[in-house]
Amino acid sequence: MKKHINIENKLIPIFFQLVILFIWQIAIDKWKVPQYILPSPKDIIITLVNILPSITKHIYATLCEALIGFTISILLALILAILMDNVKLIKKCVYPILVVSQTIPIIALAPLFVIWFGFGTLPKIIVVVLVCFFPIVISLMDGLESVDTDMVNLLKTMGASKFKIFTMVKLPASTVNFFSGLRIAATYSIMGAVIGEWLGGDKGLGVYMIRAKNSYALDKVFAVIIIIVLLSMGLFGLLYLLQYFFTPWSRNKADKKN
Repeated sequence: MKKHINIENKLIPIFFQLVILFIWQIAIDKWKVPQYILPSPKDIIITLVNILPSITKHIYATLCEALIGFTISILLALILAILMDNVKLIKKCVYPILVVSQTIPIIALAPLFVIWFGFGTLPKIIVVVLVCFFPIVISLMDGLESVDTDMVNLLKTMGASKFKIFTMVKLPASTVNFFSGLRIAATYSIMGAVIGEWLGGDKGLGVYMIRAKNSYALDKVFAVIIIIVLLSMGLFGLLYLLQYFFTPWSRNKADKKN
């Protein structure tokens, strides 16, 4: 019975999306909407297939910027989360700044990075780091704070060092939260790279989108959006698999629920 419900829950969203695409296609064909205003799903797929060979270098550039920025944000988040967990003064000073920083639109900061660092890869990576850093560090902090205090106190009474407590109790207990933040940040990483590319450069999906938009080639714009979605979902799925392999305890809980 549960297996039937799970299959149904997966099929319903897929069916609903197919219905939306069908209505979209029928509406475009019936009212003959010009392609430069709104292309049909069929036109978008045909354009995607046609431009894929020539857009490979742009995909590679965006993916590299996203992965580099994502990796840097993971390292910074780990360092800062560990410091805030061990030194409460640092948390009191830094945590409010982290929250306030999320109220600043990243599109407002990106032009400053271009002025300071030029039109190369560096400003795009910085944008990705800023976009990805917050969900990772907050998720990891929540995981570290949710650790069983009785277990921590037990290890302290046994003379365990802070490093032992962190590696044996805190890190394993916060891994699920950590991967949740990673999955969110991974979907943001591609978006952050594209936002950085909108402001200038010679390659990347964001640059290609701006050129296509200025040419009123909306079918190409939608085709690039599909590529961005696929890249984001690919990173999301990869991290989901990594969590499945590295956190067997959460896997067992999920299997019991299913």
